[in-house]
Amino acid sequence: MKITSVRAIPVSDPVPPDRQHRTDLGTKVKSDAVLVMVETDTGLTGLGASLGSPPVLCAIIDHELAPDVEGENPMFSERIYERMYNGSRWKPALERGHAQPDENRRRGMVMEAIAGVDIAIWDVKAQAMGVPIYQALGAVRESVRGYGSGGWAPGDEAEQEMAGYVAKGFSAVKMRVVGRDGFSIENTMRRIAAARRGIGPDIELMVDAHGSLDVSTAIRLARLMEEYNIAWFEEPISPDDHAGLAEVRRSTTIPIATGEREFTRFDFDSLFTHKALDIAQPDVARAGGLTEIRRIAAMASARGIRLAPHAWGSGVLFAASIHVAMSAPNCHILEVSQGYMPMMYELFIEPYDIRDGIVYAPTAPGLGFTLRPDALDRFKYIPGPEFVF
Repeated sequence: MKITSVRAIPVSDPVPPDRQHRTDLGTKVKSDAVLVMVETDTGLTGLGASLGSPPVLCAIIDHELAPDVEGENPMFSERIYERMYNGSRWKPALERGHAQPDENRRRGMVMEAIAGVDIAIWDVKAQAMGVPIYQALGAVRESVRGYGSGGWAPGDEAEQEMAGYVAKGFSAVKMRVVGRDGFSIENTMRRIAAARRGIGPDIELMVDAHGSLDVSTAIRLARLMEEYNIAWFEEPISPDDHAGLAEVRRSTTIPIATGEREFTRFDFDSLFTHKALDIAQPDVARAGGLTEIRRIAAMASARGIRLAPHAWGSGVLFAASIHVAMSAPNCHILEVSQGYMPMMYELFIEPYDIRDGIVYAPTAPGLGFTLRPDALDRFKYIPGPEFVF
């Protein structure tokens, strides 16, 4: 079996004006992604996806990665990943047994492009084997607990919003530090108190700062939150400050979760070395696809660190995250977005199997989901930024 072509297709999901709201990232007016199609000489086609700027990602995939991948056997997924990551030095890297990454492929949107191609290759590989991706990776479970992820409501409205997630069957929920009414420590604590009232004492409550705080503010907020039995404090500060994150972790009893904006196992090795986290949250679209995320999961497991994959963006990336959760022994929970995201929930013909807060594995071979016939027309790419201020 040989790969005959790799195609990148930009897509967008506009947010209606009445569903737009301000966050720490700005006002979201649309969601972007790039779908990746890997075709083979056997007629099998794999589906992947990337996050980032669609015009840039398409150029990278079309001009940099496709020539590396076309002609390869998708069953050699590890070799293909090493070829994409190491670039022209991929053969010496494999012969000598250590990475020699191309200086332009180690991080950023090139790695996000690599991730999209890698997911598509695993889709083809698992289809050829006649099993879902998680079984090709090595299955450990067929279901995992999900948590309802949202929590932007202002002030006391957080009580009703978070209670609504519990009513859907979730035993764990996540809210944002910065709500639709902006940020102050006092305001955030009011919203957290409201959320805890709404969900009761037995539901797990996570809090996500999106890396928006400085170290001293994060420490102050963490200490105030401790009385509310917070399951984890996510991305309290910039992902570039691993030493600062370790300082926050040492200053609170709340577990620290992070990793959605890290690239490859080498970024996670730095987090582990700094003892900066309790829960690793690699994003399959940034960490390097399924090939690299399984390495990160193993490294975390060796250090007694749990895995809770960041699962956001398109339906392809959520589906890939399901397969990660079903194949990583140290994965204990999976993010389930409660935001306005048609490109996550309406991209496929088949619905996700989520019942009473539990996410169940797909049963069809490969990714396990089929693009709707009108998907590319419905989610036609719209130029411009995703967020505006």
